[in-house]
Amino acid sequence: MKRYFYCTLLLLLLNVSGLSQYQIDIVINTNPLKAGEQIFIAGNKSEFGNWNPAAIPLKKLDDSTYYISFDFNKSEALEYKFTKGSWNNEALNNDGKVPENHKLIVKCDTVINIKIYKWADEREIIFGQITGNVKYHRNFEGKDLLPRDIIVLLPSSYDSLKSKYYPVLYMHDGQNIIDPATSSFGIDWQIDETADSLIRLDEIKEIIVVGIYNTSNRSLEYSNGDTGKVYMDFIVNNLKPFIDKNYRTKQDKENTAVAGSSLGGLISFMLVWEYSNVFSKAACLSPAFKYKKYPDLDYVTPVEKYSGEKKQIKLYIDNGGLGVDSLLQPGVSNMIKALYNKGFVNGEDLIYKIYPEAEHNEKAWSERVAKFLRYFFSE
Repeated sequence: MKRYFYCTLLLLLLNVSGLSQYQIDIVINTNPLKAGEQIFIAGNKSEFGNWNPAAIPLKKLDDSTYYISFDFNKSEALEYKFTKGSWNNEALNNDGKVPENHKLIVKCDTVINIKIYKWADEREIIFGQITGNVKYHRNFEGKDLLPRDIIVLLPSSYDSLKSKYYPVLYMHDGQNIIDPATSSFGIDWQIDETADSLIRLDEIKEIIVVGIYNTSNRSLEYSNGDTGKVYMDFIVNNLKPFIDKNYRTKQDKENTAVAGSSLGGLISFMLVWEYSNVFSKAACLSPAFKYKKYPDLDYVTPVEKYSGEKKQIKLYIDNGGLGVDSLLQPGVSNMIKALYNKGFVNGEDLIYKIYPEAEHNEKAWSERVAKFLRYFFSE
């Protein structure tokens, strides 16, 4: 009865939609939050904050009821989630797992009632779900950048075979690749388990994985702007020399690769393209190569305009077909066309895959890790 009253009240109080738009009212029922906590919506529209988990707060009706209202055009495809201000405390399913995006195709005025019983910051997290030997370098500093943690995953033979040197894979969003306890979404890439399994099967060489944690400036550091150039310089002239000095690495370009997803996929491509004397391989999963809503986000044009000798590099590029990935696909397609025009051949120095049922998240990317590991490091 209480929920019905609030829904009815919302429809009476909120503006009536115009003829070209429909009103979407969202009502959240949850256990009472702690003092100072808020609920936010994050999703694929600017009205949802473009997936910023702390941009769009809901209004509070009482200690356990929150609401928000939007106007959208007919047939718009909406995807969204709820947080308490960060992805570390997003709403969970009743089983405690990270849910898929809520989805809606706008057809008419709609009231959506959602019950949330669990939040990510309330669940029991099991620490130490790491396969292999890891080393941490805390608050690693770079000029004109925020300090960040660096995690280094060593192969099982590292301590016993003192004369052996190893290829290195550098990965962005390092907190998300190995340990679910540090992952922004509670699910990691499982690069440790996957690499260990492939090594034991003699499908890939033993490798060192270097995870570079992101910072609050992630979107600038992983872009083709000035901060992105500073971040790339930091990796090439600060971090890599440190890793090469302190670990037994094969330092040449043929044994140095980089990988990331989304904007991390973009900066991975930029590193191998602009520093092909340092890196010879890049894995770009669900990469944000170009996006029409953000004109500055475009690395396809520099590749199209490139007129030098063909880059002697290997590229793995893939994309899903759902959610954010569907929005990124035009840019991915444009990049693949540009690479074909530069002489890259799919199946040789380029692997390009589309996974129509895959979404834009760590779970989806974890299922594709083995593909680029085999491509880059096969025995």
